[in-house]
Amino acid sequence: MKILHIITRLIVGGAQENTLLTCRGLQDRGHQVTLLTGPSTGPEGSLVEQARAGGYTVLEHPALVRNPHPIKDAGAYFAIRSICRRLQPQVVHTHSSKAGIIARYAAWHEHVPVVVHTIHGLPFHPYQSRTINTAWIMLERAAARRCHAIISVADAMTATALQNRIGRLEQFHTIHSGMNTAPFLTPANTRAAARKILGIPLDRLVLGTIARLQPLKGHDDLLAITADLLAACPQLHFLWIGDGVFQPRFDQMIAAHGWQDRFTLTGLVPPADVAELIPAMDILVHPSFREGLPRAVPQALLEGVPVIAYDCDGAREVCVSQRTGLLVPPGNRTDLKAAVLQLAADASQRTSMGQVGRQICRQMFDANVMVDNIEALYEQLDQPRPSA
Repeated sequence: MKILHIITRLIVGGAQENTLLTCRGLQDRGHQVTLLTGPSTGPEGSLVEQARAGGYTVLEHPALVRNPHPIKDAGAYFAIRSICRRLQPQVVHTHSSKAGIIARYAAWHEHVPVVVHTIHGLPFHPYQSRTINTAWIMLERAAARRCHAIISVADAMTATALQNRIGRLEQFHTIHSGMNTAPFLTPANTRAAARKILGIPLDRLVLGTIARLQPLKGHDDLLAITADLLAACPQLHFLWIGDGVFQPRFDQMIAAHGWQDRFTLTGLVPPADVAELIPAMDILVHPSFREGLPRAVPQALLEGVPVIAYDCDGAREVCVSQRTGLLVPPGNRTDLKAAVLQLAADASQRTSMGQVGRQICRQMFDANVMVDNIEALYEQLDQPRPSA
């Protein structure tokens, strides 16, 4: 098959990693794969070079930008139509909201036989204005009528879309966001080695996060309860993996409280290196207010690290409360503090949850399983359809 994947930008992030693994897996299975993306700039880091090393064709177009821009959006639409006419793909598979809307229209108008969209995370949520949410919902409803199938990375995404009258039930297929599980199942570093690299003493109990330092990731909630946590559990240490626009402010807040020896902020870490740092953690805390299905959660569980997460979107499909971790109502700092202290005080519970999570995730999030399921969906959709 000729397959064209389209994503707004190739920054470091879960949707982007998913897309690159899908492109590489399909190319390895003998398909002719092209990936179209826009400019990939920003503090999050770029995956463009990783994409170019994947063995498939990578195209960049300057008009495919993240923020609304009527002139550039029109340019992107016509550019995608032109690319479809030139490549004649059997499948166009879109990712991310902006590219997903523009490219579904373009591919549909070019009569591409199979048009698929993946929901990695919905663009509307309770933390932005009703006007913006209404606009996104209307756009997503219209775009859903211009594709043959919608892949959700979590059942929660399907449920939310259908509640907002986006798409039809028969369009949706849950395919969990796969990853290369091997580095997490057999990490290069031991606990001691990871902590030596990071400069964290062995006697600390480490609460880790793996997330960009940006709005709605929950780092402010952790800072708000840090004083109480350290008073109740003096051996705690915070390890934050990731970079973002909030890092200067967080650095200032940590310094103002004199917590420099209790926080390690790594800055940007290449995705391939994350597995080597997780062994330093005792607990992963993921207080994000919105995610499709946060990759950090299965990554930690694959290494036997239990999870505390805000109960939003697809988190509960991996952080199974009292089995692989603890779920907390989003924004409830009192319950977040209680959950941290509960696991901090119970090493046997941490071990048990980590072991269960490891077994659940090793098959559920294997990249090969994801690509097999996507390929099977393409083949199913490529069959002749009855005429209307």
